[in-house]
Amino acid sequence: MPDRIVIDTGPLITLARANLLKVVSVLPGEFFCPEEVMEEIAKGVALGYPDARAAWLQAVALSKPLSALAVATLDVGEAAVIQLAMELGIKWVCMDERKGRLAAEAVGLSVTGTLGLLARAKKTGVISVLRPHIDKLMEIGAFYDEKLIRLVLESVGEKSTGSRTGAGKS
Repeated sequence: MPDRIVIDTGPLITLARANLLKVVSVLPGEFFCPEEVMEEIAKGVALGYPDARAAWLQAVALSKPLSALAVATLDVGEAAVIQLAMELGIKWVCMDERKGRLAAEAVGLSVTGTLGLLARAKKTGVISVLRPHIDKLMEIGAFYDEKLIRLVLESVGEKSTGSRTGAGKS
């Protein structure tokens, strides 16, 4: 995983809802987001979503306006994350939405998501066990395919079997 990563609104809000922002805050590396992501989070806070703005997250203004094509095909936050990564020469982005992930990969970026960040936390010793954190995410309504969960758990040396306390919802 990278030393620098640009992160989207979705993973930040999911982590905030599950009280896991602190886990990511101690991961090695730098985390950036475009100002558009901060604006999305602020609008969400006004609607009752958790405040996912964090001191360790560096908000950066885009040097150019978003392209009309990018905004027509992606959420503003996702488009801005991809553009900021390209502007700053950062290879990695963190987003969970499939359409955004595909667009990022199409322009040559590497993609991880919320589960990838938590897997990194396990690999670096920030957390000792990953499965309870995945269960917590699912309890708060995050949905992850069982195959993906199995792959992520196996990648950190955990068995994918065992009790799940949460049922995924969309």
